[in-house]
This record gives sequence, structure tokens and C-alpha cells, in this order.
Amino acid sequence: MDLASLKNMDLNDLMSKLKSGSLADKKTLIKFGIGLVAVLVFLIGYYVFVSPIIKSQEEQIMLMEENKNKILEFNNNIVTVKKSIKKLEPEYEKNSKLFHSKKEVEDLYQNISKYALLNGLSIINLTKSEPKPVSGSGSAEQNSNNSDQNTSNQNPEGQQVLYYKIPVDYEIQGNFLSYLKFRRALSKSQKVINFDKEEITTIAQMQGQILSKGTLSIVGLPDEYK
Repeated sequence: MDLASLKNMDLNDLMSKLKSGSLADKKTLIKFGIGLVAVLVFLIGYYVFVSPIIKSQEEQIMLMEENKNKILEFNNNIVTVKKSIKKLEPEYEKNSKLFHSKKEVEDLYQNISKYALLNGLSIINLTKSEPKPVSGSGSAEQNSNNSDQNTSNQNPEGQQVLYYKIPVDYEIQGNFLSYLKFRRALSKSQKVINFDKEEITTIAQMQGQILSKGTLSIVGLPDEYK
């Protein structure tokens, strides 16, 4: 706008244009202010309400992924352990039938009395002797590997104790057929029982009666009887 046109412009027209221009600026400012407030409200609402929820969901997703990986790892470990157990089962079955714990020795001691009485036999003597260590001559490498073990697992000569032998001396009197039934009942034990010595004699004064004297033995692991 040049000065000539400004001189020719009516003052009233100028005022009306200024007023209309000023009013338009105010509307723009109001709209801008409303938009700015809306953006601020959105950002505040997002960071106060929405962001924590999203963060929590992300953490849960990460935890789920971590748990999935652990489950896969556990499943692989279970398969490995099952294979190891299956491989060790024959050795376990062998040892579980051969070796007796202290409680199983007491149970056997009671079973001898029970089977004898059930078959009408008389127990003259039943004595459990002290466990006897059984040693083996291991190689130099085995002795080196076992050098730091407790000396209670070694006999006085310094040899490694492989197992303990627990003898039980008995004297049983009664009918011979009943004695055979007693032996049969005892042989059905799940644990191995060794008859080390047995002597059967007839009793002349009592027809059909016999007297059995003998020694049976069982074995136990060193950790149970050291």
C-alpha cells in the first residue's frame, strides 16, 4: 500500500478493517490455543495412563518369551535326565537287590523270626554279628582318586572298603517239611540273602524233628555301616 492510497482511504474504513483483522487474529489464536491444549492433554494422558500399560504389556511379553525359552530348556533337560535314568536303571536294580540298609537288616531279622513261627518252628538261637568290611585291591589311579575320602571307608591296612558283610547265626528246630517252607518263604525276599553255612541234623529223641544250624549273610554299602 502506497502513501497516496493511504491518504485517500477513509478513516472509518481503516478502523473497520483493523477491527475485522484483529478479530480474525483472535480466532486464530483461540484455535491454536485449543489445539495446543489438546496436544498437551493427549501427551499427559498418554504418558500417565497409556504408556504404563504399554510398558507393562511389553514386560509381560518379554517374561512370556523368557518363560518359553526356559520351558524349552527344561524339556530338553527332562529328556536328558530320562535317558540317564534309563541307562542307570539296570545298575540300580542290581544294587537295590544286593545291598541292605540298616532298616532292611532289622526287617530281615524280624522276618526270620516271623517265618519260623508261622511254620511251627522253634528258634533256639538268632544272633546278628557285627558288620565285617570287605575290601578290594584297587589300582593306583583309584587309590589316588579316593585319597581325600574319609578314612572310615578304609580297613586297617588302608584298602578301600567295597561293602560290609552282615552275618546272622541261627539255630532252628522243628519239622523238616516246615523248615523247607521256612527256607522257601525266606528265599522270596526282594533282597539277596546268602546262606554261608548250614548244618541239618536229626534229633534222635524227637521223631521227625531236625535241628538246623547255620549262618546267612547280607551286604550293605559302606556309607550305611562305616
